[in-house]
Amino acid sequence: MKIGKIWPYILLIIGSVVMIFPFVWMLSTSFKAPMDIFNLSIFPESPTLANYIQIIEESMFIKWFLNSIIIALITTISVLFFDTLVGYIIAKFSFVGRTVLFILILSTLMVPTEMLIIPWYMMSSDFGWADTYWGVLFPGLMTGFGVFLMRQFMEKIPEDLLNAARIDGMNEYAIFFKIAVPQVWPAISALGIFTFLSNWNAFLWPLIVIESASLRTLPVGLSFFSSGEAESKWHLIMTGATISVIPLILVFILLQRHIIKGITLTGMK
Repeated sequence: MKIGKIWPYILLIIGSVVMIFPFVWMLSTSFKAPMDIFNLSIFPESPTLANYIQIIEESMFIKWFLNSIIIALITTISVLFFDTLVGYIIAKFSFVGRTVLFILILSTLMVPTEMLIIPWYMMSSDFGWADTYWGVLFPGLMTGFGVFLMRQFMEKIPEDLLNAARIDGMNEYAIFFKIAVPQVWPAISALGIFTFLSNWNAFLWPLIVIESASLRTLPVGLSFFSSGEAESKWHLIMTGATISVIPLILVFILLQRHIIKGITLTGMK
């Protein structure tokens, strides 16, 4: 085989090792005793499940895990419904101010999340949403990116198809759910995957709005195992992180076809 055909594979192998090594190290550390975590060996000398037992029995890890699942699922369902519906309305209905409305929605993509933290927190405090599930949920129940993405896909649905459904007597709700939604299912799948992953890993806003330990999400809960470089409980952090990636791995394994197709389609759009 010529050198020109080999080097791309070599680069891919090197890149794969660089990407996989942190995960392997995290998994290995989760099975090490606290005094062994700074050993440079990848494989633990005396593997133990004590870290997993400790993090489950001595912390609220299960509760944090369930909180993250609840918040990620509710937010994903809300985003899929409202973003798809709004994208369909903007793409297929003519009304005064449609273009202005779409531009305003797009403009929200240009505002960094960090600039929205203060108004979100003031709103949460004024309405009594701080330290509640709703306080964590409300900023992400609808997204400008999702509306933009669904609007772009909805525009590709032929008007003749929708008009034929209206002539057959279907109401607008039935047309949306039975005609429009099936036509853009790959985009909906991709949006759902991206939304779930982003909310599962969300850290800054849940850290600010949540005060009760029982309402913490998984990333926030794990951060409290760290209290400085010297006092951080790295064995528990690595153990919790190892468990926390399980849903993400399952999502990828079950929906990898949709993930790849969604990335391809969103890139084209």
